[in-house]
This record gives sequence, structure tokens and C-alpha cells, in this order.
Amino acid sequence: MIGIVLAAGAGRRLAPLTDDLPKTLLEVAPDTTILDIALHNLAAVGLDDVAVVTGFASHQIDSRLEALAKRHGVRLRVVWNDKATIWNNAYSLWLARDLFADGALLCNGDTVHPDGVERTMLAAPAREILLAMDDEKVLAEEEMKIVLGPAGTLRRINKAIDPAEAVGEYIGVTRIEPAAAAGLADALEATWRRDTTLYYEDGFQEYADRGGIVDVAPIGTVSWVEVDNHDDLARAREIACHY
Repeated sequence: MIGIVLAAGAGRRLAPLTDDLPKTLLEVAPDTTILDIALHNLAAVGLDDVAVVTGFASHQIDSRLEALAKRHGVRLRVVWNDKATIWNNAYSLWLARDLFADGALLCNGDTVHPDGVERTMLAAPAREILLAMDDEKVLAEEEMKIVLGPAGTLRRINKAIDPAEAVGEYIGVTRIEPAAAAGLADALEATWRRDTTLYYEDGFQEYADRGGIVDVAPIGTVSWVEVDNHDDLARAREIACHY
């Protein structure tokens, strides 16, 4: 199993901090970036082979690869998305399809959370695809919300879902089993070919619509945040120092 970090986006809502810096490289604690936390978390559960999907300002990550690998005790490779500034991240994850063929733990490069989430994901039973879900947070419009079907598997995942219908929020961590790899790659390709502005979560929806099994793993009471704007960054800096 490999670790995959998606870190290709431009992070425009965090300007001017991200004018020439991927938001994954924003500091959230002294000498600690969001990417540092992601790599630490993967290494903490024994995943020392990690791929980072880069795009916007990729040179900033490239120049730090050796230091990051040494600091976290991991082997790092880069998958470059040349369309990162004009297409959405369904394409980013599809570019890593050969790497998740043997199984992967996927982390968004803009999410700050403790390594207990990764431990939960590896301890939980996983059949094909397993999504980390916060089922305690009060949901609003921005969250990537989840609706489950009668069998307890994913029926819908989308930000546009009515919060009253949802059972929780997907927090940006996914376990991909080898049995799901080929089907997920096909679903992601169908997704970005249909609409290049779609998210990889839309690829999960496509996978489920085709009969694939997408389970969820509740993460319990965890302090975490997806860093999309300056308020999120302030929150990340409040909680990261406690990990």
C-alpha cells in the first residue's frame, strides 16, 4: 500500500499567501506545513512510500522533496498535473491510477487532522473503497456531504446535498483497496472526460453508481479542518499545535 497526497490546486481563496505557493506548504505550526502533517501521518502508520500529486507552483514542492523525505523518513515521488490550474481534482487522482493499483491511503493536501484518522482507516474493514467520515459535525453548505443507502454504503456524495439528508462529511482521507483500483480509474476517467471541473468525489459517485462498494469509517471526536480560506487557516493553526 502506498500513501498519496493530492496537492495540485492553486488555493486562490488564500491569496496573497498562495500567489506562488501551494496551500499545502502553508505553515500551520512552527516549521510545520500542511504537507508536513500529511507526511507525518502516513509515516506514523507505516506508509513510507508516498506520492504527491503536484500542479500549481510545483517547483516549490520539488525543491523541498529531499528535505521532506529525510524529515519524515519516507520515499517521495511526484506526479505532476499539467492541467491543475484549469481542471479539477478528478483528473489529479486519475493521474495516480498506476500508483493506487496495489492499494493506497489517499489524503487531501489541504486537510489538517491527527494521525488517529489514518490509524482508524487502516484498522477498519475495507472491501473496495473506504471514506473517512465526520458524523458529529454540524453540516452546512460547503461540506462534502454523504448520504448512505439501506445497506450502509455510499449512495450520494456531493456538496449540494441538503444537510438534513446527510449522515456526515467526507474529510478527505480514503482507503483504496486493490480490488477497486481498475474500476475507480475507469470511473475517474469517465468523470473528468464528462466535465473537467468535477471533483474526485464525483468519481467515487460514478464508481458507486456502477455498482462499486464505497463504505464509510466514522472518525469519532477529532479536531480537524479543511483549509480553503483564511478563517480555515486560522483554525488549522489553533489545532495543529496539539497534535
